[in-house]
Amino acid sequence: MTAVVDRPTARKHRPSTFALKQVMAITGVVFVAFVFIHMFGNLKVYGGQASLDGYATWLREVGYPLLPYKSVLWALRITLLVSLIAHVYAAVALWLRGRAARGGHRRRSMPRTTAWGARTMLPGGVVIFVFVVVHLLDLTIGAIVAPESYAHAGPDGLIPAYANLVASFSRPWMAAFYTFSMLVIGFHIWHGWRALLQDWGVTGRRFRAVWATVGAVIALAIVAGNAAIPLLVLMGVIA
Repeated sequence: MTAVVDRPTARKHRPSTFALKQVMAITGVVFVAFVFIHMFGNLKVYGGQASLDGYATWLREVGYPLLPYKSVLWALRITLLVSLIAHVYAAVALWLRGRAARGGHRRRSMPRTTAWGARTMLPGGVVIFVFVVVHLLDLTIGAIVAPESYAHAGPDGLIPAYANLVASFSRPWMAAFYTFSMLVIGFHIWHGWRALLQDWGVTGRRFRAVWATVGAVIALAIVAGNAAIPLLVLMGVIA
């Protein structure tokens, strides 16, 4: 009579690792699209005060009166908040699973640049999260970080975005923090963009090369377009 040996069954994660990677990919695309479009909006600063103030005011009025005032803006904010929660949850869950699976051994088969990029994604994400909080407090809420310089909308509804931006970036520490954060965001986008194809199972070498080039161009454009603004404020070009 053969003895029956009980074997431990593999623990199934819920949600699956595949599902978490898809969440990371989809929400990552949402963030890249937002940051890239937001960068174009920031370029309005080169058109002067009326240009940037008009753009900031339009963001609150878009769709009105067909839609309620600020409804499109709030829909965008809610979408970004839900995407942020899902992205952070998936990232932490995948990191914990990967750490538990490899134990004390570090993966050495990846190229050095790819491996270094993968290891910096989580701390880079923390930096980006801190930047988002500070940026919102500084230029959206304003009164919490800089109550002496932040100006709210006037009686005509015009948003003084230009004056608030100049007041914020006139502080060297804020300009330096913003510039550093843009570099981190650019690197985060560059590596995440490359990882998307792996999550989606795309293996074509030529397509991957083109995809990586597009990601690098997007990341560079975001860094150059945004990081130049605080530097030009400090130099007095934007004042």
